[in-house]
Amino acid sequence: MTGTVPVVLVPGMLCDAGLWEDVRGALGHPVVDVDLSAPSIGGMARQVLAATEGPFVLAGLSLGAIVGFEVLRLAPERVAGFCAMSTNAGAPTARQREQWAALDRFTAEGGFAEVVTERILPTMFATTEPPAERARTFLAMANRIGPEVFRAQLAAQATRTDAHEALAAVRAPALVLGGGADALCPESFHTAIATAIPGAERHTLPGAGHLLPLERPAELAALLGDWLRRFSFRKELHA
Repeated sequence: MTGTVPVVLVPGMLCDAGLWEDVRGALGHPVVDVDLSAPSIGGMARQVLAATEGPFVLAGLSLGAIVGFEVLRLAPERVAGFCAMSTNAGAPTARQREQWAALDRFTAEGGFAEVVTERILPTMFATTEPPAERARTFLAMANRIGPEVFRAQLAAQATRTDAHEALAAVRAPALVLGGGADALCPESFHTAIATAIPGAERHTLPGAGHLLPLERPAELAALLGDWLRRFSFRKELHA
């Protein structure tokens, strides 16, 4: 007997299950949400693997996709399909490490609210001043995540390694999505990822920023839902 594999949704930094609110219902699969709170990419990958049993489709955005790269390395047999959104498979640069260290320091000194509103929010959407409703949704997620988990996520970012070479070993169907106006992850990042994974599909949402599920939920749901249906991800169920 067969059943539909779950889709494990892995959000980006400072995001939670609310990121996918307007997308999950269109996927046609059971959905499992994962929160990322470990202070390393390896630890976060283990959080993903512990979230469900058996095979699953992993859909990750930004940090969530970076964690997905590590999940593919650790347990490729568990990943029936992989969707990477708004992300970067490269190792951290010296500038990024400096920026993360500064954000961690400001947060530790009590500046979490300022970091989120002044440093992070302006990079999340296609414009530095997003519509008020989108800004409120992101800020609500960030406040639920809170400063301590944010600091763990910053620490995890610093443990990233370049994943491009490892992605050449991926044999699961893969979908790579990005926004044409993403200030953090330009199209070249997604081209490199899609080139590294054999047979990967790649789509760009013109004019979209970093948080695709909030900014373009209908388009994202259509692309992801169509991809899931075409590959008909199923698993064997045993009584």
